Amino acid sequence: MGAGSGWAARGAGVLLRRTAVVAVAAALGGCSLWGGSGAKPVPADLGANVPVLGVRQAWTARVGTPVGTPLEVHAAGNTVTIASADGVVAAIDARTGGDVWRVSLAEPLAAGVGSDGRTAAVATRSNALVVLDAGRERWRQSLGAQVFTPPLVAGGRVFVLSADRTVTAFDASTGRKLWTQQRSGEALILRQAGVLRAVGDTLVVGLSGRMVGLNPDNGTVRWEAPIASPRGTNDVERLVELVGRTSREGDSVCARAFQATVGCVDTVRGGVVWTQAASGSEGIHGDEQTLFGTESNGVVTAWRRSDGTRTWTTERLKHRRLTAPLLLGRSVVVGDDSGLVHLLSRTDGSPLNRLPTDGSPIGAAPVVAADTLVVVTRNGAVYGFRPE
Repeated sequence: MGAGSGWAARGAGVLLRRTAVVAVAAALGGCSLWGGSGAKPVPADLGANVPVLGVRQAWTARVGTPVGTPLEVHAAGNTVTIASADGVVAAIDARTGGDVWRVSLAEPLAAGVGSDGRTAAVATRSNALVVLDAGRERWRQSLGAQVFTPPLVAGGRVFVLSADRTVTAFDASTGRKLWTQQRSGEALILRQAGVLRAVGDTLVVGLSGRMVGLNPDNGTVRWEAPIASPRGTNDVERLVELVGRTSREGDSVCARAFQATVGCVDTVRGGVVWTQAASGSEGIHGDEQTLFGTESNGVVTAWRRSDGTRTWTTERLKHRRLTAPLLLGRSVVVGDDSGLVHLLSRTDGSPLNRLPTDGSPIGAAPVVAADTLVVVTRNGAVYGFRPE
């Protein structure tokens, strides 16, 4: 059964300087989320849950202990690969919730997981890239800077986007460094996953507010497309970064620039198709017709992929900290900071169902594998849901 077939049938990043944390910048980032008043607005009551789309909890699992924020979840085939901040990396069979393999690296992690279905890669807080083969450490390499974006494992190589805006390629088998491409940028960066993905024979990377196409064989730049440009007079106001997740359909890749814009790029000619102002901090998702995103105030928005025209918005989840969305069949799936998973209609944002978890915030964007919706909470619980 194809991903989403059964479903169709029935926070803000912390800002860092290159060398040190800037506390005032983190505080300002919080103000941008909640309107600058210093008090979090109270979300509206959701009312009774009236399921329009039947969904059941199929299984639960755990990964690591509740230390920090859970890292990104990677889905490939029937397997989801998950890492915890305290160093546990697990590949879980989405059909059963059982482990395919699990390992504890016994050291804190900063980014992960990247995987091609067998080889998995994570970055530690001590700036080491660790590559695993079926749960066994294959090799590790020291990195020159912190990493917040999950490494990309593709084409027999491991690609890393570091916080100093350096892109590095390693041989996946041996760990040999193949090439490095470095780009200067603004003084501040986000402690948040950026853009790093393969599109055909091009490595697509977010560097500041630009989507950049690199030759994966040698790191040379093929094209650059600006999604957003720095504005303002100080470092905080001038911060501009592309954030994951992204939406790819053929040669079209669409992404969000933190608290600035949403836009789409034609990766063949390397040109911007359109951009629209949007004040969000999480990535976007969609298909060939529509893109979906969650704004920093909890408003969920849909845009027409062809030209960026806004097709609907809903304020039903306003003032709830939402994850990046997942388009799954007829549903747009988002998690919130109270541990609820919301299924909204892709056509108008109306509620289809609401799924409880353990009460801690949903800590990563939902994914789908083996027709199973997989979500991870901040407390390390993993849930698998299926359509009834």
